[in-house]
Amino acid sequence: MAQVQALRASPSWVADSIVVKEWDESDDPSCYRPIESLRRGLEILRSLNQAAGGYASIKEISAATGIHRTTVRRMLETLQNEGYVRRNAADECYSLNQKVRQLSDGFTDEDWVSQIASEALKRLQQKAVWPSDLCVLDGASMVVRETTHRFSPLSFHKAMIRRRMPILFTAVGRAYLSACAASEREEILHLLRSGTDEQARLARDPQLVSALLQKTWEQGFGSNDGDWHEQTRMGAIALPICHEQRVLGCLNIIFTKNAMTTREAEQRLLPVLRSTVDEIEAQLNSSGMW
Repeated sequence: MAQVQALRASPSWVADSIVVKEWDESDDPSCYRPIESLRRGLEILRSLNQAAGGYASIKEISAATGIHRTTVRRMLETLQNEGYVRRNAADECYSLNQKVRQLSDGFTDEDWVSQIASEALKRLQQKAVWPSDLCVLDGASMVVRETTHRFSPLSFHKAMIRRRMPILFTAVGRAYLSACAASEREEILHLLRSGTDEQARLARDPQLVSALLQKTWEQGFGSNDGDWHEQTRMGAIALPICHEQRVLGCLNIIFTKNAMTTREAEQRLLPVLRSTVDEIEAQLNSSGMW
């Protein structure tokens, strides 16, 4: 991981006044009425577990379960209070929370990282003012899992949750590719080469890829100076978030190119970005969930 070092320097909805008598083997189970509120709560958890990307709105959960939206909202609030689900303030969608690991395997490492990172990102935004994204690898893209775009007065893009971004043209993608293990890096590049877009053409040029990686290692962070054709006015710097010799995701700070250069961002923003990454990694190490 030399590259990494270089880059870093009982729920209330159950209590429905139901009296449950002590079980007796001679009892007939069919004589007991199902606990409807419990069934609905489990149905909502099941719906979130199967939702695309692991997130769903109240409307989507209602459509998937057939449960009225008012009931869905009330149960989600209870599930959130009990620690089984969490609401993402950026888009009002819900996802499974860490406590659900006790019940199912629908909770992922990325969900745990984003939960730990959410408060740290808010503090980062207060210091940097410019918006930040926490991104994780998903196939041939980096996907935004947490963001402060909604809260930053300098953001031009409020809806960033679950947005997919290219690996080779973004600061987070370059930071991830530069920090991950060589075997994982080759797997990623092999996947990128199989595509037909501009990123695939770059991935098939070993000299360009090598130069990109070398630049990232030498400067100590991922950077993007308007290289992504969808965001040519924007620049970004990024660092990997690592745990036990594994890259879990990357955190960036985004800025407009007319406001500062990458070199100025390195001087003004990189220290607070690095401090935030250190904070997140420290919480991962002490969480007891890994």
